[in-house]
Amino acid sequence: MENYQSTEISELAKALINVQRTIQPAVKDATNPFVQNRYATLNSVMDSCREALLGNSIWMTQFPVPAEPGYLGLVTKLTHAESGQWQSSLAVVPLPKADPQGMGSAMTYARRYALSAMLGIVTDDDDGEDAKMPTKTTSPSRRPQNAPLAHKGTPSDERPGQVDKNASDSKHGVQNFLALLPRIDGITYQTVPADGGQTCIIATGNTAAKKALLSEAGFRWNPQRKVWWRYAHAS
Repeated sequence: MENYQSTEISELAKALINVQRTIQPAVKDATNPFVQNRYATLNSVMDSCREALLGNSIWMTQFPVPAEPGYLGLVTKLTHAESGQWQSSLAVVPLPKADPQGMGSAMTYARRYALSAMLGIVTDDDDGEDAKMPTKTTSPSRRPQNAPLAHKGTPSDERPGQVDKNASDSKHGVQNFLALLPRIDGITYQTVPADGGQTCIIATGNTAAKKALLSEAGFRWNPQRKVWWRYAHAS
């Protein structure tokens, strides 16, 4: 995409100000089975902004666009019906699998994050009491609570990056490895097939603010693809 907005956006901006005055936080209505953190689904994100957008004559559309092999490109576009002014964004995310299911999963993931970013949607707990409970932060240098027990001969306080390679090569090795990764607020993990039959783990979310923790957990920054990643068995 060469242009991300119309020449004039003043009327659209006024409408979006009204949207952000009335928009509601997206409720965390699902749980990530790998890291057990709660997150807001696409349905929740849409519910939080649909009425605000329609009430201010803003049409929102999202559609896929070509990207490099192994990646999905998604455009999110906001159009002001009365003035015709528009603004858009392009998100590029890795495909977990090179099949329709993988594309659908990546598209759903990209849609909720791209829309949240464009409108400034934040998330909120669906249980007020849970929201008041203090949260316990797990140090990235220790095994997360409720993670599988370490293999025999492996220290229980082993750092996340030091997972036994034989375990990662077993049938459930990748799932065990994901469970051993630190739970970092605002970060989710996604597995992607890599060359040589290996599994690559991508860290997504608010990575800019968590660079130190991701680096300590063995993730590396890829400046070309702009992602934090690591192999499932690399130390």
